[in-house]
Amino acid sequence: MPSPKSKNPVHGGGSPVLGSSNGRYDFMSLTKPLNRSSPPHQRQGSDPATARLRASESPTRRRGSSSSTGSGQGLPEEDGLRLNPSFIRVALSSLLAIDLWMSKTMGVCACEDSSWGSVRPLMKLIEISGHGIPWLAGTAYCLYKSDSATGQEVMLNLFMGLLLDLVLVTIVKAVVRRRRPAHNRMDMFATFSVDRFSFPSGHATRAAMCGRFLLAHLVLAAPLRFLVVLWAALVGLSRVLLGRHNVTDVMFGFWMGYVQYNLIEMLWLSPQTLQGLLGQLA
Repeated sequence: MPSPKSKNPVHGGGSPVLGSSNGRYDFMSLTKPLNRSSPPHQRQGSDPATARLRASESPTRRRGSSSSTGSGQGLPEEDGLRLNPSFIRVALSSLLAIDLWMSKTMGVCACEDSSWGSVRPLMKLIEISGHGIPWLAGTAYCLYKSDSATGQEVMLNLFMGLLLDLVLVTIVKAVVRRRRPAHNRMDMFATFSVDRFSFPSGHATRAAMCGRFLLAHLVLAAPLRFLVVLWAALVGLSRVLLGRHNVTDVMFGFWMGYVQYNLIEMLWLSPQTLQGLLGQLA
């Protein structure tokens, strides 16, 4: 006859375990109940605080939080990086447009049928007066004919300055490679390969350098000093009127020639220094 205890219902939500030696049901301790309606993380033996801590420390959560934080901090910097180049690009484009417009407007002697085409021969004469070949030939002749040590020293350094000007202008033109204005007529005197480029104006650099040199090392009266300054300004102006250069080419050329004179003063050669250098080379 079966025991009356086998017909009793299971109380306390416990689960019966078979296999006891005395043939009776053993029940799990009520101190560790298994509640199937509880959340999975509680069934696995972890409390809610521990689960939240683990979730916050998970690699996915850390990556998401770091990426969101980085993107939040990077947005202002990225916006600034986009804004600055855009502003600089717009400013440079505006300056370039103004430069091209002014150069084309001032190119009134570019052709014979231009508005000031009758003045073109005079502008070409001024152009030749600032060319490098006449200046090199004239300086070499004065150096050969000079019978004083002071005159030879001055002409020697002027000749070296003209050579330096040719080298520097050629390098800058080859690097920048800016084309001459479209309205220019290529009928210049004694051109070279780099003369198809426009930036900077070699005539402007030469005029500024030679003008400063003559004013500093030649004893000239006030009218002659004024004529030297006027000649340098007309050489630069003729480059724009003839359509040879843009306005910025001439402006940069004047600045470059001004700096070149300072370089000549730093590298000033005396006849004694030149003779010493020639003796070392020999």
